[in-house]
Amino acid sequence: MSARILVADDIEANRRVLQGKLESHFHVVLEAANGLDAIKVAENERPEIILLDVMMPGIDGYETCKRLKSNPDTSHIPVVMVTALSDSEDRVRGLEAGAEDFITKPVDDFQLNSRIEALRRYNSVAHELRLRQGRGASALEFEDQEQEDLKRSVRILVMDTHPRRSKRLVDMLRKAGHEVSSYLDAAGESALSNAGVDLILLPLSDQGFDPLKICTHFRMSEMTRPISIIVACEPHETHIAARALAYGASDVIQMPIEPQELLARVRTQTRRTRYIEIMRKRVDRGLELSVIDQLTGLYNRRYMMNQLHQLMKRALIGGKPLSVIALDIDHFKHVNDTYGHAAGDAVLQEIAERLQANVRPVDMVCRPGGEEFVAILPDTEGDRAAAAAERVRRAVAGAVFTLPNGEAIDVTLSAGVAILAGMDDTPSALLSRGDKALYLAKNQGRNRVCSVAA
Repeated sequence: MSARILVADDIEANRRVLQGKLESHFHVVLEAANGLDAIKVAENERPEIILLDVMMPGIDGYETCKRLKSNPDTSHIPVVMVTALSDSEDRVRGLEAGAEDFITKPVDDFQLNSRIEALRRYNSVAHELRLRQGRGASALEFEDQEQEDLKRSVRILVMDTHPRRSKRLVDMLRKAGHEVSSYLDAAGESALSNAGVDLILLPLSDQGFDPLKICTHFRMSEMTRPISIIVACEPHETHIAARALAYGASDVIQMPIEPQELLARVRTQTRRTRYIEIMRKRVDRGLELSVIDQLTGLYNRRYMMNQLHQLMKRALIGGKPLSVIALDIDHFKHVNDTYGHAAGDAVLQEIAERLQANVRPVDMVCRPGGEEFVAILPDTEGDRAAAAAERVRRAVAGAVFTLPNGEAIDVTLSAGVAILAGMDDTPSALLSRGDKALYLAKNQGRNRVCSVAA
């Protein structure tokens, strides 16, 4: 797939070389001749990836990167530093400025394409998660627990059957303070699960197994899919490394491995993986919040109405019955006024637990709001629904409620039962009949179950 890529370099010939390489892979290329222009283009055009030359007049690549990363509108765009400097300290300086990666001049086709492909795949997942979350990347501020997740130590597995090379890589990583285990000491997928591995370093040559199969297997397995894989290749193995990236490897590093570059790539991959993990958790939490009442854990009104509509359609098509039970806690205001809202919340939570314990797994229990509850009973006639409501009523009235202060009180509820009336029935009409039966129970003295005709 193609990407929109900004090339920032003060030398036109360099821009043309990169443009040709990128367009041959059908990428769309934007250009900037200096750092300030790069910032403007990034703000206005929002490229997916930025290739940023280090040595530019005015503000250099390091300062340009810092400004891009400090701007909420551009901070999420991956930056790749393009440098003629071979000193590892200069490379690390770029990463400390916020760059996601770096490549050296003259730019090698494999090096360029492997970096672009890795970032393109990362962008694809991150963009989708940002859309699902309903918030732009500019709104991303990490909570305390998320900050802890980002900072926790990296657990690395060196997956190498070559003893001397494996020991050298393990020592290199341990010297930097990482938690490292060797495949030779703890082989197997179960070791990954038990150790909570974040990243695998996988040399491609002289292995006792097929590294490409490992990449494929790890991406197909639910347990190992989130783990980043950095493959290490000899200069003549770039064609194999390209296949490894296609089969699921996250990044590639060439041998002989420079410690600073390896540590930088470990840091970059870990940051990407944990960012995606945080975004996924936020999306899951957002989906849960959209359908779940946070106090009781029951379904909320929005989800209830949607599901009731679907269940009614299914019942009518199949010619099966469906019933609803509307429930309301008796004298709940007295509980709040006398014992406080914390006590009221405890009562609501206990009611929810007793409700769920006294209906079938197929039944749907919801809290539309306040002290009101609704149970939707598929494939259930009115008399069976009334019996279920009576069972719930007894479960609530039959045992005292213990408040947070240790005091025990009696609580009761009233219930109204209504059944599906036919093809012209609607969710609102069905619930309205349930409320009518509930009001009847209230008017007859509370702590009872009533039904109304369809």
